[in-house]
Amino acid sequence: MDEHKLDGNAAGGPLGEVFAFEVTTAEGACGNCGMVAHIGEAMAYMTEIGTVVRCPACDNALIRFVHNPRGCFLDARGVSYLHFESAP
Repeated sequence: MDEHKLDGNAAGGPLGEVFAFEVTTAEGACGNCGMVAHIGEAMAYMTEIGTVVRCPACDNALIRFVHNPRGCFLDARGVSYLHFESAP
């Protein structure tokens, strides 16, 4: 799976289908270890099946995203919260 391991910035493209802001600049708190980091600092595993964004500290799955013929599926159970700047 390491050949699919990228930094979290790579997940910005697929997640851009869901979020109206640059999600890689959002801070997320890991629901497992509590580490707070920008999504761009996380590890992204991207395959033809989908994208998994993992905590850089404990490897917990923060966000899972799949886009298939049935639509988009987003699972963000691994993030306690996402913090991002609101538009002026």
